[in-house]
Amino acid sequence: MGDFNQSVILDSIRRSDEGLSRVELAGSAGLAAQTVSNICRRLLDSGLIVEAGKETSGPGKPRTILRLNPKGMFAVGVHIDPALTSFALVDAVGTVLEALEVPTDFSQPAEDAVRAMGREIRSLVARSGVDESRIAGVGVATPGPVDAASGTVVAPPHMPGWTRVPLRDILAEATGLPVVMDKDVTAAAVAELWTGSAGGASNFVYVYIGTGIGAGLVLGDEVVRGSSGNVGEIGHIITDPDGPPCDCGRRGCVKVTCMPETLVAEARALGALPAVDGAHPATLQADLAALAAAAQGGNAEAAGILERSAWRLAGAVSVLTNLLDVDQVVFGGPFWPSLADTYLARFPDLLAQLSVTTDVHSVGVAGTRLLTSGEAFGAACLVMEKTFSPNAAQLLLDSKP
Repeated sequence: MGDFNQSVILDSIRRSDEGLSRVELAGSAGLAAQTVSNICRRLLDSGLIVEAGKETSGPGKPRTILRLNPKGMFAVGVHIDPALTSFALVDAVGTVLEALEVPTDFSQPAEDAVRAMGREIRSLVARSGVDESRIAGVGVATPGPVDAASGTVVAPPHMPGWTRVPLRDILAEATGLPVVMDKDVTAAAVAELWTGSAGGASNFVYVYIGTGIGAGLVLGDEVVRGSSGNVGEIGHIITDPDGPPCDCGRRGCVKVTCMPETLVAEARALGALPAVDGAHPATLQADLAALAAAAQGGNAEAAGILERSAWRLAGAVSVLTNLLDVDQVVFGGPFWPSLADTYLARFPDLLAQLSVTTDVHSVGVAGTRLLTSGEAFGAACLVMEKTFSPNAAQLLLDSKP
């Protein structure tokens, strides 16, 4: 029970922009004043919170305001995408202190690539000058499917050779730090919830657009992970029954109609993008950016490709919004900036048209505000979530003799 109550206090302080007094914490948490005082003393002694001046409101002595100590705790985030692997070192209030992006390496065995990530993390921490004893851990966001219980990457479709890679254990051994691992879409949803970037929505779908497309889910201010940690696999929702065949045996799935590589291939077939330069091939991210630029520049074929992709993906997303009755859809991921203009212009009307709750409430549409080191920041938020956020499971564990 003690750990749960401490998490409640920490989370309350974190969520308050101005900080809270012990009296306010006792009221908001429903805990006895002495319990709150004891917890706050432990948190002050450990350096996780600091006293930040006094506040006078009405009669009685001034109240001491408590806030998170930015230097009280740090976390490292690693986001693995088939195109890029990004790293970030984040302090307790969410400031990114160090960040780095490197191409994801498939030239060596996956286990060796993970050890190289560990060395990159060690270098990142050394450059920052942060006291390593203050680093709570490393959060890793990876494409699914994952085996969350064992910390294993199972077999991501776009990551050849990454079959049942014990990523969590290898990285923990390479860094000497605790490691928490989750799917990339789930980590992104955690970041949106942890920072309040979803506009305060308690129920939302996060649509992640990277090399693949997936969905993170938040219901009642809780991140939903599913029974095995693999919630959000939407690649085989059908968006166009007459579309191209998919490897699942059906036609027109998200995987073959909406993925960035699909849009780029369609653009080349229609002449909206030039043929691949064999001597200097562009990255997928650069190709998608070029497609978006062509659409903005008046290329009708390019604009049509993006419009069709918005219509198709809206059909898939509406399946989620209708099933789950959420308030908002948030888009993000490394390929999102290239699609933002078209999708933000088209999606609100499309979802309104496809929603079964239009007469009851609207479904908001927004792009993530976490663009700077966003994906690695989301991975770091996995550590913050574990440290700061109370959950019912922990309460039940604490109650056992």
